Amino acid sequence: MTTDTAVEDRLDRREFVAELLRRTPDALVVTGLGSPAYDVNAAGYRAENFFLLGAMGGAVPCALGLAIAQPERSVVVVTGDGEHLMNVGALAVVGVKKPKNLTIVVLDNGFFAETGMQPSHSGLGTDLAAIARGFGLGDATVVETMDAVDEVARKIAARDGAAYFHVLISTAHQKRSLPSRDGVTNKVRFRAALGLETY
Repeated sequence: MTTDTAVEDRLDRREFVAELLRRTPDALVVTGLGSPAYDVNAAGYRAENFFLLGAMGGAVPCALGLAIAQPERSVVVVTGDGEHLMNVGALAVVGVKKPKNLTIVVLDNGFFAETGMQPSHSGLGTDLAAIARGFGLGDATVVETMDAVDEVARKIAARDGAAYFHVLISTAHQKRSLPSRDGVTNKVRFRAALGLETY
């Protein structure tokens, strides 16, 4: 990836996320903050979506706990390269625990889009899939075409091992689709979707 210009000829993030969620309607989805949350929200309302809107670096640890607590459900992280890099060490725990029902989807445009398009480490050469494999996630794959959404959806549904997908996306601007920023409302809605008490 070049570090001095935006990349617009890669996957459309909004299209990829919408198609992935369409194919995995029963999955529990945890988003990272910023654009991934907007992408998931734009795909349509689902009570099974949990939006982390102000916890940078928290998406993978939150989803890991959810996957362990809900072993019969597919759990998907949809996050971005910047949020993910903030706490990439959480992959060490995922690599040790290896919950069979956890899939991590990192949407990577190589930039910190929320703060002014500064190049992220992945835009400067860091190989996220190689890092995931180094932490013990052997099923770490780079995604560059829409055709790969089939493979990602199958992996999510199969629940046969923790998986990691490094999705290379365009830097083209997408209109924000803001989910509710009320943390209590989000928590209550999500707990209700899981059949849990909503206190």
